[in-house]
Amino acid sequence: MIPYGRQDISEEDRAAVDAVLRSDFLTQGPAVPRFEEALAARVGASHAVAVNSATSALHIAVAALGLGQGDLLWTTPITFVASANCGRYCGADVDFVDIAPETFNMCADALEAKLAIAEAAGRLPKVIVPVHMCGQSPDMVRIGALARRYGVRVVEDASHAIGADYDGKPVGDCAHSDVTVFSFHPVKIITTAEGGLATTNDPALAERMALLRSHGITRDDALMTEPSHGPWYYQQIDLGWNYRMTEMQAALGLSQLSRLDPFVARRRALADRYDNALQGMPLSIPGRDPKADSAWHLYVIRLHDQTRHRAVFERLRDAGIGVNLHYIPVHLQPYYKAFGFAEGDFLQSEDYYARAISIPLYAGLSDAMQDEVIAALTEALS
Repeated sequence: MIPYGRQDISEEDRAAVDAVLRSDFLTQGPAVPRFEEALAARVGASHAVAVNSATSALHIAVAALGLGQGDLLWTTPITFVASANCGRYCGADVDFVDIAPETFNMCADALEAKLAIAEAAGRLPKVIVPVHMCGQSPDMVRIGALARRYGVRVVEDASHAIGADYDGKPVGDCAHSDVTVFSFHPVKIITTAEGGLATTNDPALAERMALLRSHGITRDDALMTEPSHGPWYYQQIDLGWNYRMTEMQAALGLSQLSRLDPFVARRRALADRYDNALQGMPLSIPGRDPKADSAWHLYVIRLHDQTRHRAVFERLRDAGIGVNLHYIPVHLQPYYKAFGFAEGDFLQSEDYYARAISIPLYAGLSDAMQDEVIAALTEALS
């Protein structure tokens, strides 16, 4: 079976993890700060806060922005459920903005129209979470400008997009947002096994996210409510969570980061090969925004004939091609349908779901393996 995604672990990665296992610190040691500093430098952000998953990073990001009971968070239906769930963790209501069909990202036109309606109704969102679907940035220039106009905070869910560029700069520099979140799950561009990270240029936000990832506990005298009782003393000054990244994960991430550029270059080359090979087939290839240079976490095709969707998917699986579908629209999940969402609410997202198939794309995919995928797809569509 050729999987749709797979990690690439080198001997250097194994050695980095082994060195931590032989050291004095397995958690709360020097590896996590080193990883944070290296990642922040790589994307051009002032601060980075590493955690145990991108879901945790989304949660502490929106919590640090003050999202709470009665507030509203907007994201896109075509994403993993965590992009919406982070709002629910804080007690906020969640709504969605439909996608642009070419890029699968939040449609800036739809966002602009929805914000105008929300302002007239007196129910603007507190936070917008645009998703970098497949590794390509949404139109963050427009989204950022709209957010500033309406006084809305922005958290970029760039779980797919470490190594991507937008408007000539690395995704993660937070030029158009308050926080950017990355994922290091094994099928992502680089991995820490499980893990996530939030970047920001706001020192107060960085401090608050760091506090929330570790139970809301501080040893900083400046943050305490009374003088320290001694060198053992700490205070819990807020309700946080145990979202810390381990030293082993950080060491793996730091080692992987050294190969980020070749990983992304290989994914881009494979995406170009797919673009060329799939011309003329009864399907649509992913659209490319000229301002965005994708990291290509996923390569999603959309069939012209949606009535063949399941049959083509199953024929590819039967041929040993580990295709997948990213994603079932969040508003159609039973949990969210219970809030009143229904089929027909976000037509572009629903049409995408009826046609989309994620085909294999990862740095270790050889040209010969990719040719097998193309041949199997050709046969499945015949």
